[in-house]
Amino acid sequence: MAICEDEKGELQDSRIEGIAKSIRVVPNFPKPGIMFQDITTLLLDPKAFKNAVDLFVERYIGKDIAVVAGEVISEEYVLEYGTDCLEMHVGAVQPGERALVIDDLIATGGTLRAAINLLECVGAEVVECACVIELPELENTQTEDQTYHQDLNLQLDAYSPVKV
Repeated sequence: MAICEDEKGELQDSRIEGIAKSIRVVPNFPKPGIMFQDITTLLLDPKAFKNAVDLFVERYIGKDIAVVAGEVISEEYVLEYGTDCLEMHVGAVQPGERALVIDDLIATGGTLRAAINLLECVGAEVVECACVIELPELENTQTEDQTYHQDLNLQLDAYSPVKV
């Protein structure tokens, strides 16, 4: 692992810059004002994709994780541009299992909160949330029905190597 300084003078893993550069930004999608972070270009770049996977493997190896949950009963949640719903196969997670929630991007934290709610509903212990991309400028976004990123960080670690 090579360490380098970012533009703020902070040390970071040198692979993160390549990962960030491989993510396509789609302006005004799915609605005006949203800068959609599309990871399909990351998935098509073998080196960047391997580096992203390696960062997660290095972070979680030896942590006794029993379950890795991506988009996963049913939980509706609010996004910065609308609403959505996660569903999990019944029996996919057993009570007491240690779960890792992985998502492509953390903006408001709505998707992560919904995944955590689903997993906790079936008795899983959520160890951490991990996201490829973080949009820290949305930390203070709030609506009356949603727990967002800022609150999520107080309750649970959320790891994301790329901050946009």
